[in-house]
Amino acid sequence: MENLKIRDVRAIMTAPAGIDLIVVKVETNEPELYGLGCATFTQRGLAVQTAVDQYLKPFLVGKDPRHIEDIWQSCMVNSYWRNGPVLNNAISGVDMALWDILGKIAGLPVYQLLGGKCREAAAIYRHADGREPAEVVENVQKFMDQGLRYIRCQMGGYGGKADRMKKPDGALPGAYFDSVAYMRSVPKLFDYVRSHLGDEIELLHDIHERLTPIQTVGLAKQLEPYQLFFLEDGLAPEQVEWFRVWRSQSATPIAMGELFNNPNEWKQLVSEQLIDYIRVHISQIGGLTPAKKLATFCEQYGIRTAWHGPGDVSPVGHAANVHLDLASPNFGIQEWAGINDVLQEVFPGSPEVRDGYVYVSDRPGLGIDIDEAKAAKYPCANKVPEWTVSRLPDGTLVRP
Repeated sequence: MENLKIRDVRAIMTAPAGIDLIVVKVETNEPELYGLGCATFTQRGLAVQTAVDQYLKPFLVGKDPRHIEDIWQSCMVNSYWRNGPVLNNAISGVDMALWDILGKIAGLPVYQLLGGKCREAAAIYRHADGREPAEVVENVQKFMDQGLRYIRCQMGGYGGKADRMKKPDGALPGAYFDSVAYMRSVPKLFDYVRSHLGDEIELLHDIHERLTPIQTVGLAKQLEPYQLFFLEDGLAPEQVEWFRVWRSQSATPIAMGELFNNPNEWKQLVSEQLIDYIRVHISQIGGLTPAKKLATFCEQYGIRTAWHGPGDVSPVGHAANVHLDLASPNFGIQEWAGINDVLQEVFPGSPEVRDGYVYVSDRPGLGIDIDEAKAAKYPCANKVPEWTVSRLPDGTLVRP
């Protein structure tokens, strides 16, 4: 394969589970040698598709796919402006696909290329919601019955849903929530869950940036008696200075990073040990290449990984997460949204969950494929999202 070259690069858009997914396929001039990567940015999928098909493809065709680091670096600077979610996701699709190709050339799964297994499988957490505490406990118990030992508890969605909310006349449309009512409800929820399920189960919670910084600090202190595994995304990336206050006031472990794009957003938090878990969306920061470096950086400071793993990560992206989980000594936990039967059909070789752990295939590369004919049966909706327009009862817009 001395003259191995990239022959084609294209974005494949599909929504088998009703969530828009973007997968990049990188083909080479070697018959049947190709790779897949996740570039899913659900809220702006068409922009990512354009970046891949109209810009990255002509830049990459003819290059050696084994030059992963150089390709990542040159893709990042080729547009001059960088570190934005559209371009980062597009580059991620290419980057993961190149690691997939390299694994196939070497005849090894990607986790071997990253240094080999530190564990046989990755422990996962799943999400239990409900309209009231009893319903949350019921849903937590269902996951416990499946062998899960880490479960995130929410009630009424992110920020909760207040029973009574008085809006002003002419209030603009949006996803309304009452932050004060939410703050009151969360400690009561965890008190109820602990009293019914005991201390053997690890519990998590996601604020999803629905509170002001001082409210987050107060809630973290109130939750200390319930010994959370971690409290997630209590602050926005723009509020880095508040992490020192939060850290000094509460012993509740902190997880952060879902919205991060730029290394400067996490550098200070990691080097000053102001968080306990890094949970970036791997495609959002540019793929496996930067994520491996981030995991190693975090390892130096005793910070563990908890990569973002919602429904708007493709099975290819989930596979990349788990390969990195297996090879990272400072792995903490893996978020898991689940891969249903339809997704399994479109993405044969998807990771599998057994008794609270997720496993990847030992086949070369990422060990996953895509059935493009089946993928085409599930077109993306490409709708402008509504849930991101979060508002307080008086209509004030807040960042989700």
